[in-house]
Amino acid sequence: MTKKRANLRDVAAAAGVSVATASRVMNTPEAVSEATRQKVQAAMDSLRFMPSAAARAINSGRSRFVGALVPTLDNAIFARYLSRLESQLDKHRLSLVVSTTDGIPGIEAEKARTLVDIGAEALIVSGVTHGAALFELIDRGGIPAIATSCYDPDFALPTIGYDNAAAALTALSHLSGLGHSRISVIHGPTDTNDRTGTRVEALRRRPGGAQLEFHLEPLSIEGGCNGVQKVLQARPDTTAILCMSDVQATGALYELQRRGIPVPGGVSLMGIDDLPGSAHLCPGLTTVHLPVARMGLAAADAIAGWVETRKVPEPSLLKSDLVVRASTARTGAIDGQRAAGKARTDLGK
Repeated sequence: MTKKRANLRDVAAAAGVSVATASRVMNTPEAVSEATRQKVQAAMDSLRFMPSAAARAINSGRSRFVGALVPTLDNAIFARYLSRLESQLDKHRLSLVVSTTDGIPGIEAEKARTLVDIGAEALIVSGVTHGAALFELIDRGGIPAIATSCYDPDFALPTIGYDNAAAALTALSHLSGLGHSRISVIHGPTDTNDRTGTRVEALRRRPGGAQLEFHLEPLSIEGGCNGVQKVLQARPDTTAILCMSDVQATGALYELQRRGIPVPGGVSLMGIDDLPGSAHLCPGLTTVHLPVARMGLAAADAIAGWVETRKVPEPSLLKSDLVVRASTARTGAIDGQRAAGKARTDLGK
């Protein structure tokens, strides 16, 4: 028959100490003598004691976990961010529980309530577009909460992230500096993703003299492929394609190569994100590096400080950087290759 699982009282009795002392050995071992720690640890080993998070939460009033709400786990950028967030929270002796929202405010509010119901001590959300129900939950419970993947010092929650408008304009400036004026932009949904919306709006407001044409496609490799098909139909004279994500840029590269259009010889191609695989495409993808790993570390430190000391963190702007690789070139070289290709075609007629 299965034996009853040992609890902290069993450990304390076996070690000949009080339950409070056994609890201190687990939670604040530095407050207990070495001899007592060894006795309690020996009792734990002999009883095969496994600490219960639920019991610990009841005894201490602390669950020691943080809830993170992200739109999806399909995008590698969120995986990298969450990995650093979790590892840094662990250094603060906090755990991470993740819920996905599909970028829908109603789902986000429901998932947030579930996290709070099971004991989340704090919440971390993505972006600045959220429903009233989420803010009501946070205010009613006095729950520490921060927003990531963006920077807005005037937002209702402390923000830790990057300037999405600046990232888009950095990409546009690079292409314009190479002489490109006929630029097609492929982007994901803007109604459910305020980060993409901010980037697109920045380009619409400040095109910098470039003739920009926008194509909405799903945030996926397939979306990038479909975007290139639309670009070539709508504007065959496009000299550069700017994707608002590296995922779409990867799909765009595949489609251009499938059609025999050289990159950057036929079209320059650029993304935003700097995903781990972007440097290893052929050619390597020029992009804007978003500091998602640093954001995970900063968010963990900020929320841990808030939970432990009740000190509200300050908004934090993390700098994004241009990463130039081989997928972009000066427009003169592109026009020259196009002219040479046309000449070879004419000679063959």
